[in-house]
Amino acid sequence: MKILNVKHPLQSDQFPNEDTVLIMGYFDGVHEGHQKVINKGVNLAKEKGLKSVLLTFDRSPREVYQHEKNYQYLSTVSRKAELVAKLGVDYLYVMEFSKLFSKLLPQEFVDQYMVQMRAKYVVAGFDYTYGKRDIANMENLPKYAKGRFEVVTIPEQMYDGKKIGSSSIKELIANNQVDLANKVLGYSYQNQGVVIHGLQRGRTLGYPTANILTTPDQVKPSIGVYVTRVEVNGKWYPAMTSVGYNVTFKEDTGVTIEANIFDFDEDIYDQPVRVEWLHYLRGEVKFDGADGLVQQLHLDKDNSLKYFREHK
Repeated sequence: MKILNVKHPLQSDQFPNEDTVLIMGYFDGVHEGHQKVINKGVNLAKEKGLKSVLLTFDRSPREVYQHEKNYQYLSTVSRKAELVAKLGVDYLYVMEFSKLFSKLLPQEFVDQYMVQMRAKYVVAGFDYTYGKRDIANMENLPKYAKGRFEVVTIPEQMYDGKKIGSSSIKELIANNQVDLANKVLGYSYQNQGVVIHGLQRGRTLGYPTANILTTPDQVKPSIGVYVTRVEVNGKWYPAMTSVGYNVTFKEDTGVTIEANIFDFDEDIYDQPVRVEWLHYLRGEVKFDGADGLVQQLHLDKDNSLKYFREHK
């Protein structure tokens, strides 16, 4: 898959040089609902002998239109690209969602992007918009298309009677339900970060941890202890990871992500890592002292290893 990071207006040499199936959407998280849209576009392109092109944005339109501050994402741009590539897309366009771009009228957006991207088919979800929702929706897209391309609308996708959506998945992750979030995502949720120096208390307890700093724009799991995998230098290791406040020792560290990586003893300070959240074990507990905490850590590790044995 070729990735193009672009700005409005596109230059002539940035447009595709052959006819395409254009897949439209923001696709935060690339969850199972998004995958239905993308798979439809990829399969249609193969069937018609066209190239599949996915056009997305570098940030949520809500940051520009609603001026939302501290917006959090299920997937960074690089993670989204990784997930999209696995679905077989030929070209990924990541458009800078600038104020200038946001001011395009619906007809201008259709003419300058859908048409000039040489779309023979435009595939998007039922709720995709390209301007104000009441006029720039999928129902009205054929009017703006003026017969220049066909519109393919993917209906609402459901899970257990509820709409699959990025917002609802964020709520699951933030409320101790990462297991269910993973089912709706269609894969295990990840955070990306860098290993930083912590207080090194875990080492004195026999459970050394990698203290992982993530960017503030990533959705992080709720407070608790999880079965995880941690990727270091391209290799995945089983682990258990705490998201918490270090309440037992009353340390004013704020919320930290600390991973005890099993059978691992390397210096990885300042190295990039990824944490894959597999299963919620328990909430954060305040113990009277180190002995109670160590006893619980033994139990957490036993339960984590049991999970890995049962989910090979």
